[in-house]
Amino acid sequence: MRKRGVAFAAALATVAVGLSACGDSEEGKPVAGAASESTTAPAPTSSTSAGAAETSATPGGDTGAASQEITPPGTELKIGETATVPHTFGGSEGTIAITVTGIEKGEEADLADFGEDAKGLVPYFIRFKVENVDGSDLSFSLVTLSAVASDGRHTGVLVTGDVEGKCENTSAGDDFKTVGASYESCSLQASRPGLEVTGAAYDRDEYADDPVVWTE
Repeated sequence: MRKRGVAFAAALATVAVGLSACGDSEEGKPVAGAASESTTAPAPTSSTSAGAAETSATPGGDTGAASQEITPPGTELKIGETATVPHTFGGSEGTIAITVTGIEKGEEADLADFGEDAKGLVPYFIRFKVENVDGSDLSFSLVTLSAVASDGRHTGVLVTGDVEGKCENTSAGDDFKTVGASYESCSLQASRPGLEVTGAAYDRDEYADDPVVWTE
């Protein structure tokens, strides 16, 4: 189990204009599990979103023979659709398909083991499936997704850790090195009361400034 922790970002950043009319974006976008990079995500263009839907997005939550066409940064998807993205872990590089399968609201008591900083926060469990698209050896690699609030912004809460038995960020097994190998995982996120989480974002590497976003 990963070490538990809660931190707060100094500012919120707009993830996608399509989710809300939030005005100008700000610096300081939180990244789940770490405050490593402060980035602002510009809104994707309509042509980008449409192109992704035609090539890389797979509706229905079943990646099957996932497309190897890379989903462009800034793509907006619905929960159940699939994004195909490059993935690096250690010295390995490959291509994976990520399908967000659901977002579940937890209870404040689920964060009891996270200490005083977690008091009053509402946990959310972002559930997703990861599939190996090109057969690269990505054994033991880890994928984490960030939360997107109903106003189109990140929640401003950074969470590290799991809720045992409810939401555990599972890494790939030692057999995640063949085409079609897959596993299911969950990213624990949280928000302040009154700010609902309605989406998830993949904001790693080249997607840091312009994430792929899934919404309900």
